[in-house]
Amino acid sequence: MTVTFPERDLRTDQQHRAPRLDRRKVSDAEFMAGVMETTFDDLDATAPRGWRVELIEWDIYTMPPANGDHEEIVSELLEQLAERKDKGLRMRTGVGLRIPGTAPADRVVPDLVVAPRGVFKSSEQYHDPAPVLLVCEVTSPSTAEKDRGKKLGSYARAGIPSFLLVDREKSLVTLFSRPRNGRYLDTVSKALGEPLPLPEPFGFTLDTSEF
Repeated sequence: MTVTFPERDLRTDQQHRAPRLDRRKVSDAEFMAGVMETTFDDLDATAPRGWRVELIEWDIYTMPPANGDHEEIVSELLEQLAERKDKGLRMRTGVGLRIPGTAPADRVVPDLVVAPRGVFKSSEQYHDPAPVLLVCEVTSPSTAEKDRGKKLGSYARAGIPSFLLVDREKSLVTLFSRPRNGRYLDTVSKALGEPLPLPEPFGFTLDTSEF
């Protein structure tokens, strides 16, 4: 099983900061988008190790390191996917995605990303989501509303084929699939503990009894 945790390089972060805009040469909306991106970049570059900073639909979120129960579920997902995934795929945690479609563009860090081998080799801190096949989120009390709402919309806008949401607060696991025009057309929910079929290229039934 290969799981990659990207290291932060502050020099790289500085290279990819949003450029500061000349107030006299841009519209009000463009200027405020630039302010939001600069604020996000500052928080992201100085956040303590283990903290996550996300920008979604003009809102900035900061999240402390996840608790043990959360990480146990992520680990279980990793193990089940590793046993059955295509050899050409890789699973990663802590990978940032840059979601187009809004200004400023969303920056999100899913709990788990599945994508073809080698697509995240660039030095970018936030990557193009186009190659991603599956993202997973495991809710916490502080993130559940965002995971169910704004992140769901963000992943659909990005065209990510499947979004797996483990909702601990509602004791549900939900698979969203077939993104179209900024929303997912298909939704399948099961109570935690019940099996949930995953589509190709995974093609197996997820055992949620350990969640």
